[in-house]
Amino acid sequence: MSSPATPGLLFCGAATVLLIFVSVSEPTWHDVYFLRASTRGFQLRFGVFGYTGTHARLGYRFPITTGELSSSTIHNLTFTLILHPIAAGLSGLAVMFGLCGSQYHRSGTVLMALSSSLAALVTLVAFVLDMVLFSIARHEFRKIGWSSQYGNALWLTVGALALLLLGFCTSTIGIFGSYRRRRYPGYTY
Repeated sequence: MSSPATPGLLFCGAATVLLIFVSVSEPTWHDVYFLRASTRGFQLRFGVFGYTGTHARLGYRFPITTGELSSSTIHNLTFTLILHPIAAGLSGLAVMFGLCGSQYHRSGTVLMALSSSLAALVTLVAFVLDMVLFSIARHEFRKIGWSSQYGNALWLTVGALALLLLGFCTSTIGIFGSYRRRRYPGYTY
């Protein structure tokens, strides 16, 4: 028998996976990145904790020392990329609450709805800051003659945001579902 919490649980679980993918982007996982910039066979990919050829760390400076990319504001914006792992943790928390809601009690579904809404809010803020940061970076790279394109991490973040919103909606609806105790033969309460 399916629980009223199951749809929200599935949406939040899928969002958690996408946000984990984004969190382990370049320099850890080279196939997931926010921005790719290249010139004459040389290529840089930028992720949450750094870019191609660097060690993973919180906050980084772009390798170009001209234009807006060398400003302290852009450097400080790279620190906000930590919102992706935070959103992944919050959506993972929503999954744990959803498991409780699907197996035990309505309160787990209520907590899943609350934590998925918070995760969606953090993901939205992260996406807006990503677009600001990497749009400036893309423009600056193109200004000096590099080719630059947005990467798949931006679209994974949008997908996670959509899944979290669906998870919030379906878990909120699931709160009003039937949570009667299941009776098993030979077992008394």
